[in-house]
Amino acid sequence: MHNFIPPDRFFPYLTWQDIETMPDKENVVIIQPVGSIEQHGLHLPLIVDSAIATYVTGKALEKLEKNIPAYALPTQYYGKSNEHWHFPGTITLCAQTLMAILTETGESLYRAGFRKLVFLNAHGGQPQVLKIVARDLHQKYEDFLLFPLSAWRVPNPCQELLTEKEMELGIHAGDAETSVMLSMLPDVVKMDKAVCEYPQGLPEESMLSMEGKLSFAWLTRELTHSGVLGDATVATKEKGDHILDGLTNSWAKLIRDLYKFRQPSLS
Repeated sequence: MHNFIPPDRFFPYLTWQDIETMPDKENVVIIQPVGSIEQHGLHLPLIVDSAIATYVTGKALEKLEKNIPAYALPTQYYGKSNEHWHFPGTITLCAQTLMAILTETGESLYRAGFRKLVFLNAHGGQPQVLKIVARDLHQKYEDFLLFPLSAWRVPNPCQELLTEKEMELGIHAGDAETSVMLSMLPDVVKMDKAVCEYPQGLPEESMLSMEGKLSFAWLTRELTHSGVLGDATVATKEKGDHILDGLTNSWAKLIRDLYKFRQPSLS
């Protein structure tokens, strides 16, 4: 049931009495991995984002010192993936449903005495949703500290391993995601079906971009036939090993920072 999560760090393996008597609960770091079930081309399974969120959480907790209290919740496998819904197999929640699930999860933890909750998100289509939930929960419960964070935004070696074009445009099922899947779950990767397909029809000589500071709304089928946005053909397990090692090392350090974190206050 715990997948990549160390069993002694898996929240559902605790009893209610373990939680009731847990010391220093206000500083215990609770991590909610958040992913998606959505198409990732012909070569990768639907579970990519959820697998990455779970793996990064679990391996970071393995590397964390035992004296820092931190636990992982079961992964939120379904996310807001409606940009991919024209591709069969994608399962999507609307923003309101995902917000309700994460809000009620947070409120349950708050009632149990926890005061630090991390959303460790690995799907690029929903960071705004997580930020809204985090802000609203903190506004409602000012001593509840929320952290809506991306699995990929910590320091990692992607810039050293990927081309400049891939770093800019390889945002879905390309080199990085395929490489880490070859490292994590090689048996479900079909490299014989991997393709290179970058977004098509993007505005030229424009300030607008897919995911930059000045972005436009888009659906995946408007940009790619295969469902891939990037070059999956150059992915390797070795690159995946290196990327995951960097991500999990950085996340272990970040969890230490979260444990020490105190909300800024003028009072």
